[in-house]
Amino acid sequence: MPLQIDTNTELIQSPLNYTGGKYKLLPQILPLFPKDIDIFVDIFCGGGNVGINAAADKVIFNDKNKYLIGILENFFQPEEKLFRHIDEIIQEYGLSESAKYGFAYYNTTGTKGLAKYNRNKYLRLREDFNNADVKDEKYYLMLYVLIVYAFNNQIRFNRKEQFNLPPGKRDFNNTIKMKLKRFINRLAWGNYEFSALDFREFSLSKLTENSLVYVDPPYLISCAQYNEKGGWNAGDELDLLNFLDDLTNKNIRFALSNVIRCKGKENSILIDWLKQHDSKYRIEKLNFDYNHSSYKINNKNLITEEVLIMNY
Repeated sequence: MPLQIDTNTELIQSPLNYTGGKYKLLPQILPLFPKDIDIFVDIFCGGGNVGINAAADKVIFNDKNKYLIGILENFFQPEEKLFRHIDEIIQEYGLSESAKYGFAYYNTTGTKGLAKYNRNKYLRLREDFNNADVKDEKYYLMLYVLIVYAFNNQIRFNRKEQFNLPPGKRDFNNTIKMKLKRFINRLAWGNYEFSALDFREFSLSKLTENSLVYVDPPYLISCAQYNEKGGWNAGDELDLLNFLDDLTNKNIRFALSNVIRCKGKENSILIDWLKQHDSKYRIEKLNFDYNHSSYKINNKNLITEEVLIMNY
């Protein structure tokens, strides 16, 4: 039987604040998934918001970002052990613990934040992480701690593959702890697997007609960080659409999240592909409502048309 999840009360939010995360769209996306999924592949999993909430016999988290997958894999351990190792890193570098001591202890407020107090300690942790030779459990938990204490809890590496974000206002507070606790507890009682492959390298051999590949790629017309400096280009978009056609030809179901129009831009490659497969693929428009609904914007050229495209 598939993993049973009550999407009204038990939605799990990723402890990773990854750009483009679909947590707020889950109430719209999950009901559109089939109810009989044997293998669910979250092939651009990012922080894992969709995969962790998917009802399936087995879920595969895949992302070509090896750092993301390394963190997620190391979340797959007993809660007490994981939190102990995270606390050891925080104490080793003397980082703030506002959940334990409050903001006044660090001569600051929640509004001012903890960046000033943590700066030198954070930079030392960042340097040690970037200079580490062994990519073991501690390495990936050091990265997780860096993300927790980083500016806007983001993940960013330079071209030398060095983590380069400055310290942020937050620390390992109770909100973040609860997100992590709920996420790893869900991992503990589900059937999960991890892989760090480009979608073009992912093997479809074990998938069946009862499988579902969820596809949430970088958006071609987005200005997000992952799409800077040619991070996702027209060639990638075309390869992805060919991949989706291949899934269809193999009778494997897919659901694609994407945007057709965004802030005056139009994804002509996606639009042309949809026109060519007008009778083959189904489109459901989603209410793009992260901070506010784009449909309320008076200038229609700024409307974001976010969709879920399915072959079932």
